[in-house]
Amino acid sequence: MHYLKDPDAIYARSFAIIGEEVDLSGLAAPLRPVALRLIHACGMTDILSDLRLTDSVVPAVRTALARGRPLLVDCEMLKAAIIARHLPAGTEIVCTLNHPEAAERGRRLGITRSGAAVDLWKPRLDGAVVCIGNAPTALFTLLEMIDSGVPKPAAIIAFPVGFVGAAEAKAELAANPRGLPFATLLGRRGGSAMAAAAVNAIFAEREP
Repeated sequence: MHYLKDPDAIYARSFAIIGEEVDLSGLAAPLRPVALRLIHACGMTDILSDLRLTDSVVPAVRTALARGRPLLVDCEMLKAAIIARHLPAGTEIVCTLNHPEAAERGRRLGITRSGAAVDLWKPRLDGAVVCIGNAPTALFTLLEMIDSGVPKPAAIIAFPVGFVGAAEAKAELAANPRGLPFATLLGRRGGSAMAAAAVNAIFAEREP
């Protein structure tokens, strides 16, 4: 079998193909690497029309983590996929999904563990970066918390996936009455790989 084996060649060819198939000129320059890596993460060039990226999301995320604010994530898979060594030194990636209080609160209130876990972010939410790659209920809960008056995060990167609630939660974020920098993908598609790709793109050591 004949196939590319050199990792650098594969990397370069992958992004070259994306460049041949997708026109990113409509995006602000700082957002193009994010869109490229999101397309690369899912292998679907047609997501571009459904991407919603505010111009301020890249500087907002970089500034927040440079100031020592935590990165709050909704699941362990997402936490593992973020390249921690590329983040500012000392950045703490926090996942509360497996905290005993999340399970107990979920059972008591009849809500998802993901939604219950987000409630545990309250003491650390102010000025933090939120990244959601799995559960629509995590995003819904976050938006409800913000609407209730809790301190706002610096930015929201949200790629929950699925057939129940994912499209609706992301549409609510994209409507953006809360005035927050964000990145999201409208519709059902998403997932931890895409959410991690957005973060990794913002702090990538090399551009595609």
